[in-house]
Amino acid sequence: MSVDKRLRYAREKLGLSLRQVQERTGIGQSSLSEYESGKRAPRLSQLQALARLYRRSISFFLGEGDILREAMLWRQRPDAESASEIQATFRRLCEQYHNLEVWCDEHRRCLLPQAEGNAASFRYSDAECLAKQVRSALELGDRPGQSLLRVLEEVCGLKVFHLPFEPTGSAACTVGQIYGPAILLNARAVHWRRNFDLAHELFHILTWSIFRGVAEGDEATPDGREEQFATCFAGNLLMPEETVKQAIAARTRKGKVAFKDLFDIARQFDVSVEAILWRMKFLFNRTEEETHSDINRYQAVGRIGEADRERDDPPARPARFWALALKAFSKGDISKGVLAEYLGISRQAVMRLVEGGSPADEEVALPHA
Repeated sequence: MSVDKRLRYAREKLGLSLRQVQERTGIGQSSLSEYESGKRAPRLSQLQALARLYRRSISFFLGEGDILREAMLWRQRPDAESASEIQATFRRLCEQYHNLEVWCDEHRRCLLPQAEGNAASFRYSDAECLAKQVRSALELGDRPGQSLLRVLEEVCGLKVFHLPFEPTGSAACTVGQIYGPAILLNARAVHWRRNFDLAHELFHILTWSIFRGVAEGDEATPDGREEQFATCFAGNLLMPEETVKQAIAARTRKGKVAFKDLFDIARQFDVSVEAILWRMKFLFNRTEEETHSDINRYQAVGRIGEADRERDDPPARPARFWALALKAFSKGDISKGVLAEYLGISRQAVMRLVEGGSPADEEVALPHA
């Protein structure tokens, strides 16, 4: 696909009119129209301005062949305009992460166990078995929620970003043909909600080849059945059966367990009390009516302690992304301007970050064997 078609494609994916592009870049509508019709080509400075607005790399517009369409899978899609902006930002971050890995010679193949089978025959038992397989393969222990994000990022090479958007009870994932699998979490969600969303989206990553093709357009929506499998997987992954049963048994008095004790159990497993109550439904053969009743009673008493539980402001870019960006800068592969763009900070902040020099080349002496 030529430059003109790629310019039009990028603009339309964000839902921008030529007038809006003119207002944001200062490039006249007549010029923009000529660029998109192939009558003339933009100067490099103009192409850079358009790339920044469209959240695309320069190489995207200069590429040859068809555009690789990588489906974005939303748990609950925001409104059209917001979704386009978020998707563009998310994909750009994924591309930047991939670039940094290549420049630093640290490109990782994402090491995650892949599910086998087909969508028609997939069952809840398959989701449960997959959760056990992942927990064992990644050595997540009895309380996986405490280390899941760190292991997925640092050990498995999964790209995970945090951006603010509405609704807060949503998350997304994609599998790029170039940058690989990636998950987008909502920075506005509380920590334990993001943890469950991470496990939920991980299921979609692991079963991508089962429920959808490598590329099926720019957006995809899982059906209710697939979402139920993802919820089953997340519950089994984060709340192992025997460990949860032991934790509940230790706090049970006369066949009952207090809400305050359930809150403590939820905190240990890094999930919500509602998630624990749903897990109890399956572990103790409780009815759906009983579970709904308990959840309503728990919410009515003000969700004990949850208002102050781990409210944080997660960084948009993971720690490894920052480390690679600083490494690429120290090697001379990127300029201060590019470093600022990649880290999402000002040039002044970059100056403060690097003015003290880098201890990266310092060495630590080890005793001789």
